[in-house]
Amino acid sequence: MRLAVLETERCVGCQCCMFACSRRQDEAGLTKACIAVKSVGGMRRGFTVIVCRACDNPPCAKVCPTNALEPGKDGGVRLDMKKCIGCGHCQDACLIGAILWDDTTNKPMICIHCGYCVNFCPHKVLGLKKKEGAAHVKR
Repeated sequence: MRLAVLETERCVGCQCCMFACSRRQDEAGLTKACIAVKSVGGMRRGFTVIVCRACDNPPCAKVCPTNALEPGKDGGVRLDMKKCIGCGHCQDACLIGAILWDDTTNKPMICIHCGYCVNFCPHKVLGLKKKEGAAHVKR
Protein backbone atom coordinates (compact mmCIF):
# COMPACT_ATOMS: atom_id res chain seq x y z
CA MET A 1 0.00 0.00 0.00
CA ARG A 2 1.13 3.52 -0.79
CA LEU A 3 0.11 6.76 0.84
CA ALA A 4 -1.74 8.86 -1.72
CA VAL A 5 -3.12 12.36 -1.93
CA LEU A 6 -6.71 11.60 -2.95
CA GLU A 7 -8.49 14.96 -2.79
CA THR A 8 -6.01 17.83 -2.95
CA GLU A 9 -8.75 20.43 -3.32
CA ARG A 10 -10.20 19.41 0.06
CA CYS A 11 -7.02 20.31 1.98
CA VAL A 12 -7.57 23.31 4.26
CA GLY A 13 -4.01 23.47 5.53
CA CYS A 14 -4.79 22.25 9.05
CA GLN A 15 -1.53 20.26 9.21
CA CYS A 16 -3.17 17.46 11.19
CA CYS A 17 -1.35 14.96 8.96
CA MET A 18 1.96 16.59 9.82
CA PHE A 19 1.27 16.58 13.56
CA ALA A 20 0.22 12.92 13.37
CA CYS A 21 3.39 11.93 11.50
CA SER A 22 5.59 13.73 13.99
CA ARG A 23 3.66 12.25 16.92
CA ARG A 24 4.06 8.75 15.46
CA GLN A 25 7.78 9.31 15.92
CA ASP A 26 7.28 10.41 19.56
CA GLU A 27 7.92 14.05 18.77
CA ALA A 28 5.66 16.97 19.65
CA GLY A 29 5.16 19.68 17.06
CA LEU A 30 6.09 19.38 13.41
CA THR A 31 9.85 18.83 13.52
CA LYS A 32 9.79 15.14 12.57
CA ALA A 33 6.95 15.20 10.03
CA CYS A 34 7.74 13.32 6.81
CA ILE A 35 4.81 15.02 5.08
CA ALA A 36 4.32 18.72 4.38
CA VAL A 37 1.34 20.97 3.73
CA LYS A 38 2.18 24.08 1.75
CA SER A 39 0.08 27.05 0.72
CA VAL A 40 -0.44 27.72 -2.96
CA GLY A 41 -2.17 30.99 -2.18
CA GLY A 42 -3.90 30.55 1.16
CA MET A 43 -7.60 29.94 1.59
CA ARG A 44 -8.38 31.51 -1.76
CA ARG A 45 -6.09 29.30 -3.86
CA GLY A 46 -5.70 26.37 -1.48
CA PHE A 47 -2.98 24.10 -0.24
CA THR A 48 -0.93 21.22 -1.52
CA VAL A 49 0.27 18.13 0.28
CA ILE A 50 3.87 17.15 -0.35
CA VAL A 51 4.59 13.49 0.37
CA CYS A 52 6.71 10.76 -1.19
CA ARG A 53 4.83 9.30 -4.14
CA ALA A 54 6.67 5.95 -3.86
CA CYS A 55 8.36 6.07 -7.25
CA ASP A 56 8.90 2.70 -8.87
CA ASN A 57 12.42 3.74 -9.85
CA PRO A 58 13.26 6.38 -7.20
CA PRO A 59 15.78 9.01 -8.33
CA CYS A 60 16.69 9.66 -4.69
CA ALA A 61 18.05 6.12 -4.32
CA LYS A 62 20.02 6.36 -7.56
CA VAL A 63 22.04 9.36 -6.37
CA CYS A 64 22.82 8.10 -2.87
CA PRO A 65 26.60 7.55 -2.75
CA THR A 66 26.38 5.11 0.19
CA ASN A 67 23.29 3.13 -0.84
CA ALA A 68 21.53 4.33 2.31
CA LEU A 69 18.24 4.45 0.41
CA GLU A 70 16.95 1.03 -0.53
CA PRO A 71 14.11 0.90 -3.08
CA GLY A 72 11.06 -0.90 -1.68
CA LYS A 73 9.31 -3.77 -3.45
CA ASP A 74 6.15 -1.67 -3.75
CA GLY A 75 7.97 1.54 -4.60
CA GLY A 76 9.44 4.25 -2.45
CA VAL A 77 12.53 3.84 -0.32
CA ARG A 78 13.71 2.87 3.13
CA LEU A 79 16.50 4.85 4.76
CA ASP A 80 19.35 3.10 6.54
CA MET A 81 20.42 5.82 8.97
CA LYS A 82 23.74 4.09 9.68
CA LYS A 83 24.78 4.33 6.02
CA CYS A 84 23.51 7.90 5.47
CA ILE A 85 26.23 10.57 5.48
CA GLY A 86 23.83 13.51 5.22
CA CYS A 87 25.05 14.70 1.82
CA GLY A 88 21.59 15.85 0.68
CA HIS A 89 21.83 14.41 -2.83
CA CYS A 90 18.57 12.51 -2.27
CA GLN A 91 16.74 15.72 -1.38
CA ASP A 92 18.08 17.43 -4.48
CA ALA A 93 17.07 14.48 -6.68
CA CYS A 94 13.45 14.26 -5.50
CA LEU A 95 11.35 15.63 -8.34
CA ILE A 96 8.51 16.81 -6.08
CA GLY A 97 10.44 17.98 -3.02
CA ALA A 98 9.09 15.21 -0.80
CA ILE A 99 12.33 14.56 1.06
CA LEU A 100 12.33 16.76 4.13
CA TRP A 101 15.41 17.39 6.23
CA ASP A 102 16.09 16.83 9.93
CA ASP A 103 18.53 19.57 10.90
CA THR A 104 19.23 17.90 14.25
CA THR A 105 20.52 14.65 12.76
CA ASN A 106 21.47 16.13 9.37
CA LYS A 107 19.58 13.26 7.71
CA PRO A 108 16.61 13.06 5.35
CA MET A 109 13.08 12.38 6.54
CA ILE A 110 11.09 10.32 4.04
CA CYS A 111 7.54 9.00 4.31
CA ILE A 112 7.45 5.23 4.86
CA HIS A 113 3.79 4.94 3.77
CA CYS A 114 2.61 3.64 7.14
CA GLY A 115 -0.73 5.40 6.72
CA TYR A 116 -0.80 6.78 10.27
CA CYS A 117 -1.57 10.29 9.00
CA VAL A 118 -4.63 9.06 7.07
CA ASN A 119 -6.56 8.59 10.30
CA PHE A 120 -5.98 12.19 11.32
CA CYS A 121 -6.93 13.98 8.11
CA PRO A 122 -10.40 15.40 8.86
CA HIS A 123 -11.22 16.03 5.19
CA LYS A 124 -10.10 12.69 3.74
CA VAL A 125 -7.40 14.29 1.62
CA LEU A 126 -5.11 11.32 2.25
CA GLY A 127 -5.62 7.60 1.81
CA LEU A 128 -3.84 4.34 1.14
CA LYS A 129 -3.92 2.88 -2.36
CA LYS A 130 -2.74 -0.37 -3.82
CA LYS A 131 0.22 -0.06 -6.15
CA GLU A 132 -1.69 -0.08 -9.44
CA GLY A 133 -4.14 2.72 -8.65
CA ALA A 134 -6.81 0.70 -6.84
CA ALA A 135 -9.35 2.44 -4.61
CA HIS A 136 -8.11 3.69 -1.26
CA VAL A 137 -8.60 1.77 1.96
CA LYS A 138 -11.54 2.99 4.02
CA ARG A 139 -10.74 4.36 7.44
